[in-house]
Amino acid sequence: MGLLSVVLLLLLISVQSCWAQDDPLLPFSEHLDPEQKVRLKWGFDEVQDTILFQLTVNTSGWVGLGFSPKGGMTGADIVIGGVGQNGSYFTDRHAVGNSMPVVDQRQDYKLLSLNESDGQTVMKFQRSIKSCDEYDLPITTDPIKLIYAYGQTDDIKYHGTRRGTKEVNLLRYMPKVTPTDSKYFDMIMVNFTVPANQTYYHCKIMRTPDFDQKHHIYRIEPLIQNMDLVHHLLLYRCPPGVTEIYESQCYTEMSNEKCMEVVAVWGIGGGAFELPEVAGLPIGGNDGDVLYRLEVHYNNPNKTAGRVDHSGLRFYYTSILRQHDAAALMTGLEVRSRYAIPPRAKTFLTYGLCDTAHFAQVLPETPQDLQVFSVMLHTHLAGRKVRVGHFRDGKQIDLLAVDEHYDFEYQEVVNLGKTKTVKLGDKLLVQCTYNTENRTKLTWGGLSTSNEMCLAFLYYYPAMNLSGCLSSPDSNALIAEMGATNNINWLNMMLSKTWNDTSIYEYQQTLKRINQTLIVSNSNQNESYNTGTIPDLILTHSAPCNASSNMGTTPNLGVTHSAPGVNGCPNERLAWMSLLLCLAVQWISS
Repeated sequence: MGLLSVVLLLLLISVQSCWAQDDPLLPFSEHLDPEQKVRLKWGFDEVQDTILFQLTVNTSGWVGLGFSPKGGMTGADIVIGGVGQNGSYFTDRHAVGNSMPVVDQRQDYKLLSLNESDGQTVMKFQRSIKSCDEYDLPITTDPIKLIYAYGQTDDIKYHGTRRGTKEVNLLRYMPKVTPTDSKYFDMIMVNFTVPANQTYYHCKIMRTPDFDQKHHIYRIEPLIQNMDLVHHLLLYRCPPGVTEIYESQCYTEMSNEKCMEVVAVWGIGGGAFELPEVAGLPIGGNDGDVLYRLEVHYNNPNKTAGRVDHSGLRFYYTSILRQHDAAALMTGLEVRSRYAIPPRAKTFLTYGLCDTAHFAQVLPETPQDLQVFSVMLHTHLAGRKVRVGHFRDGKQIDLLAVDEHYDFEYQEVVNLGKTKTVKLGDKLLVQCTYNTENRTKLTWGGLSTSNEMCLAFLYYYPAMNLSGCLSSPDSNALIAEMGATNNINWLNMMLSKTWNDTSIYEYQQTLKRINQTLIVSNSNQNESYNTGTIPDLILTHSAPCNASSNMGTTPNLGVTHSAPGVNGCPNERLAWMSLLLCLAVQWISS
């Protein structure tokens, strides 16, 4: 191959790579029409109450997207835009029937860019998830009917057959990707007789099918036989030292759990989970003969005997590797009996801190930033709220995830709506709110459903050899701060204490004020221990309606008219493309 061929090949690869790159703010995509002329990409941030759209249509005329209560024009919340001879135009409208949509007096959509090139129009805009006025249709966790239409010119008039409807769940979107070589395997309990215990954890060490090369898991489905017994499932990857296949009760002196690198998690009320198209959970290849531990938490409040269970997880995989290896990281409050939640508490907060600055202490490789795309929040029966705060350089910059109405009976892995970057050195604070008004005794941290947890399982890429990033209040500091002399004295003090609003609040503040033991562990259970303090977490509220209410029909609005696809290209890559092109031209002319 000559130099010219090499240069042109490199140029082509660079251009294709640039155009193919994924925008982490727009992780979801659907063609709205059968001919695939209309494509919608979107991402959202439920904490900030914003949703971002990019509508791409094969036309040089006007384009429109609407949210319809019944799938037709009547009552639809519509946005129309395009690039005309006098610049760009963009309006928030509503339909009162099968006629020209009326321009809203209040413009609640914010235009970010409008591009038209080579017969294609790309319109990128943002709106509030909730409704901002009487003509806006709120976006909920239920499927919504999207309507689209477009014209061949910028004269906004009847669209003819250039329109359609598609129902999509924007906030709980599950991509439906089926690779050509898709297969699956199951990791399940087999004929397991559930003991007549209120709480029982059963563990089974097992192998996956033999893989000659690396594959990617792209979808996980729960296989739950007894919905009234199975509380949650976890699959862990074992370190190389675990070579024996067996099953037994978990978390006993004899079980000696060494497999603690979380691969998959499912909680009661959850459904199937599919990874984004840029990432997959690696299996096979360099893993060799790695074993896995399936953990099933059985909640049997009636202590029924003789129930047989076959529950577990189904994993869909492909040999067509994705761009990134993904992994799961357990963060929050260390699960142990050292902390207690007082009885009769209307509101009680616990905290678990993850400091990513300590990753390097347990990793053989250089740690990288985490690109977090999904999360599952987890407490037990007393949990009411879970918040995950994101801190950088001592300041809160975001809420990574929030559930203000936590329901023990409905736990699932939830897409964040966009990929959020956790840089090395950032801190993540998992804050859980509990209510124990109906309890008369202390609620201890622990494994039982009647105990409590405060955890957030983060799905991220690129995968690192990590299993947990947790914390717990320093035991010695807690004993000293409360005026106790030793563990037994402290325990007696906790059991005999009169718990009222004042004492509950004082104890909560003590737990937050004292030093915390920060624990980072890798999949081989090598751990680092450091000291940290709990920062203040603030529940921020955005006002996207107010922020975008002045956006309207003003021409240009700072929009660009470059070719679609090149807009998102980093400057460095454009520079390389230009250099390669210059080399090619010089070679041809020499």
